[in-house]
Amino acid sequence: MKFSNKLSDGVHILAYVDICKDGDLSSAAIASSIESNPSLVRRMMSRLKKAGLLVSQPGVVAPGLSRPASEISLLDVYQAMEDNQNLLHVDEKTNPQCIVGGNIQQTLTKVYQKIQADAEESMAQESLQNIIDDILVNNKSKN
Repeated sequence: MKFSNKLSDGVHILAYVDICKDGDLSSAAIASSIESNPSLVRRMMSRLKKAGLLVSQPGVVAPGLSRPASEISLLDVYQAMEDNQNLLHVDEKTNPQCIVGGNIQQTLTKVYQKIQADAEESMAQESLQNIIDDILVNNKSKN
């Protein structure tokens, strides 16, 4: 199973832009922090900008949050970054002649929809500011 890092990277970019607002906010600097490449960071930043979470000006290396970090939820970032926003996926190819294979899709779909709703509700409660605050606390404890 392949895991997506898009949400993590989106949060990383937004936190970096806020925490390092007086420093180097180039895609190369952010890519170095993520251990990625600048073109991928620019594509992710474009998604964040399109979702209304990030603002930037052409020709100026000074991206910023579009609103206070306390008003950006983890759900906002998730919806901006993830193409397929379902956390769990039902195997669509099962044997319809089998008692399990013929019924599991419908059963799991209901269960997965509840889990999705619960996860999104939890993500909506977690602000970018909470994440930034925790990063800063963790940084202080390391020093």
